[in-house]
Amino acid sequence: MAKIYVASSWRNGYQEEVVQFLTQQGHEVYDFKNPPHGNGGFAWSDIDKNWEKWNTNEFKEALRHPIAEKGFNSDFDGMKWADVCVMVLPCGRSANTEAGWMKGSGKSVYVFQPIKQEPELMYKIFDNIYDDLYHLNYAITTDKSLGRHCKTHFIMDAFKVRLVNEQFDLQEKISKLKPFIESENFKKVDDSQQKLLKEQVEVMDRYNNILVERLSLLGVN
Repeated sequence: MAKIYVASSWRNGYQEEVVQFLTQQGHEVYDFKNPPHGNGGFAWSDIDKNWEKWNTNEFKEALRHPIAEKGFNSDFDGMKWADVCVMVLPCGRSANTEAGWMKGSGKSVYVFQPIKQEPELMYKIFDNIYDDLYHLNYAITTDKSLGRHCKTHFIMDAFKVRLVNEQFDLQEKISKLKPFIESENFKKVDDSQQKLLKEQVEVMDRYNNILVERLSLLGVN
């Protein structure tokens, strides 16, 4: 599977979910909040609790601090190690800088947007934008630039995506049919058609439950 650098913000609550999901799919994932050295992620407050009041010279000096050097080297090594960058929105300058560097280095960069964001024109340079983790994972596992090591789980991931889409479409159809059956307009329909529609919804309901159960067994909630 792929080696992934997840770029985001400390304040982004979706970052942990993305790291966990991609790890469960069999990928190796760099988590800047829990880097490999085991001492926790970098924070400016570890250098100075009043860091938000720095002027430009103080900021430049802090960049040379041993704690900053260690944090930078850890994250930059992770960026060089990874095949893919997943940038999780919303995020700030660091994550956008990381994603830009990785794209400029010839690596694949995908944007994950779990909630609506302000559009950004220059995201055209990235490979794609997703709001669904399974579609994101499918894109990564089928990314031809990553070579053969990502193809191991291709069939299973494609199967999961197909089931997710099938269940979503079926649920949407059921949610439209049921209110119609309970409406006054339904009473105007021929008796034989009423019977057929009711039977159809029952069959769709049963199959939908089967799909939900299968997805649960596959680890899709």
